[in-house]
Amino acid sequence: MKTSTTIPTEMKVLMNHIYELNKGVRQMVLFTCKKKYGEQAVSRLESQGIPYLLQPAGCQNLNVYFGRRECIDAIRLIATRPLNQLTPEEDFILGAMLGYDLCAQCERYSKRKGRCDGRCEEKCYNNI
Repeated sequence: MKTSTTIPTEMKVLMNHIYELNKGVRQMVLFTCKKKYGEQAVSRLESQGIPYLLQPAGCQNLNVYFGRRECIDAIRLIATRPLNQLTPEEDFILGAMLGYDLCAQCERYSKRKGRCDGRCEEKCYNNI
């Protein structure tokens, strides 16, 4: 009799992130999953020698930062509290490190600082 093992979606996403990291597509990843998958995620990362940092994300979720050692070392200094408590500057740096769209990060930063007139994105793209 054949038994099939279903891989949870969260773990498939993790494996794709690891693949992209190993191929050089990204240098660092922020992976959020249910806490029940935390041990599996850590096991997978440790088996491949990938540096990581765990951070609770609410009651049921876990943020798993992983990637190049330099990035994780910097994240240890920045992400010392929940993401919604980061300063606008820390939030901007984190987004840039994760490879998020730079113009969107600039707009987000300006809005969080209360200095965006609603045309931040237009200004950013017009100045390229």
